[in-house]
Amino acid sequence: MTTINGEPLWEVDEETLQEGACGFTAKSIFHAEPGKGCVAYSYDDLIVMPGHIGFGVHDVDISTKLTKNIALKAPFVSSPMDTVTEAPMAIHMALLGGIGIIHSNFSVKDQAAEVKKVKKFKNGFITDPVCLSPDHTVEDVLRIKATLGYSGIPITDNGELHGVLKGIISNRDTSFVSDPSIRLGEIMSTDLIVATDGVSLSGANDILRKSKKGKLPVVDEEGRLVALIARTDLQKSADYPDASKDKNKQLLVGAAIGTRPDDRERAHALVDAGVDVIVVDSSQGDSLYQIEMIQFLKKNFPQIDVIGGNVVIATQALHLIQAGADGLRVGMGIGSICTTQEVCAVGRAQASAVYHVSKFARKYNVPVIADGGVKSTGHIAKALCCGASCVMMGSMLAGTDESPGEFFYQDGVRLKRYRGMGSIEAMNKGSEKRYVWDTAHSKASNHIKVAQGVSGAVQDKGTIRRYVPYLMQGLKHGLQDAGIQNLQMGSEMLYSGKLRFEIRSPAAQKEGGVHGLHSFEKRLF
Repeated sequence: MTTINGEPLWEVDEETLQEGACGFTAKSIFHAEPGKGCVAYSYDDLIVMPGHIGFGVHDVDISTKLTKNIALKAPFVSSPMDTVTEAPMAIHMALLGGIGIIHSNFSVKDQAAEVKKVKKFKNGFITDPVCLSPDHTVEDVLRIKATLGYSGIPITDNGELHGVLKGIISNRDTSFVSDPSIRLGEIMSTDLIVATDGVSLSGANDILRKSKKGKLPVVDEEGRLVALIARTDLQKSADYPDASKDKNKQLLVGAAIGTRPDDRERAHALVDAGVDVIVVDSSQGDSLYQIEMIQFLKKNFPQIDVIGGNVVIATQALHLIQAGADGLRVGMGIGSICTTQEVCAVGRAQASAVYHVSKFARKYNVPVIADGGVKSTGHIAKALCCGASCVMMGSMLAGTDESPGEFFYQDGVRLKRYRGMGSIEAMNKGSEKRYVWDTAHSKASNHIKVAQGVSGAVQDKGTIRRYVPYLMQGLKHGLQDAGIQNLQMGSEMLYSGKLRFEIRSPAAQKEGGVHGLHSFEKRLF
């Protein structure tokens, strides 16, 4: 505790506080006076007042609760969108202390397979390497190199993982081949150094160092390929002390399901695959269908935590809590690619939604995930200061190396596709179940889909191995400036009135960003 001349820091008198000299409490901003309405606020409308800094930024603790029973070292969740979260994103989110939610625009079998990839992941091991067969050609290698950026490829008898390992092809084998139609069986390297299944990362590193090979295949007792280890990956591989893991030391992973009857079969498959948390994915969560689904999940899989949503008012939250939800997603129509408020005229500004639902759910010890509307580390800090336990991100993580899809160039800018799950394109892949409630007519030939989202593109952000640590550090700086050393302390300050806010005018919002320059370059890290 900071002292001056041996005595504690002086407190501002009550009159000065009431005048607004130190900002205003959340209650005075978000609560309506009796008989009067209240304006709904977005993150940009709010600014957090600074607090006293009596600790270093490295002392800020951002660990939190995702649900009643699941704790995370970082309050970051990747959204269950088909342009955001599949196994690679979920793996790296968990390694970095957060969690990824696998989207449901898969077949049941494929979504369960994505969950298994995360649960089976071992740091430094490539558990789903691209494989070719001896009958493939050099042209196939060149195509993979052009699209994926590497040419070291294991060769198995059937061209798939778990096939019998026959050889390996590398850039050294193909560099001087002039005929791209030559079979790989004719030029592949067969003098292989391999490791047996169960080898440790340090053991694999020793083998690579002694053999001076670039790739180390891992095979089982029958010689079937089960994984691949690359020297470059080992060199980049870091220890992840904050990784989100279960009691078996496997990475945590979530998955989304809908509320249709066949989603019960999907839930069974996901639980069998090892999923840790199920998100019931609906644009408007307060429905008979979601309540029945949550009750089904809690009755049949009591060991699995369930997150309900989306909700924006206390009544919605109460019904899902009553059904048994262990966590709530808050947000309706505020994502960068979401048009629900425009199309359906229903929703709520996100800062107000997060504050009110979080305050209410706190009575039942149910954590809240602020879902959508996040464009910066400042927005993340504001969401947590409004009472959220975690922040779910879509566009913030789209465009990273780990998000699904391939990069493309437009006007010299490297981009990736990003679309809302309410877009017609995503609906045609299966996500319409988030928005269609009339199951009796949903399969009719004249059924009309109403889009509640759009498709677009986002700029390349690089790997989340660099991007998420930047988000963490930015969040820690924001919390430090607000005088918040940990999220539990932030919650106590919010509800006691010690955490203060102000509403910003449009001019103040403009003033708070970059302005007055002829040109500038904005680099995040």
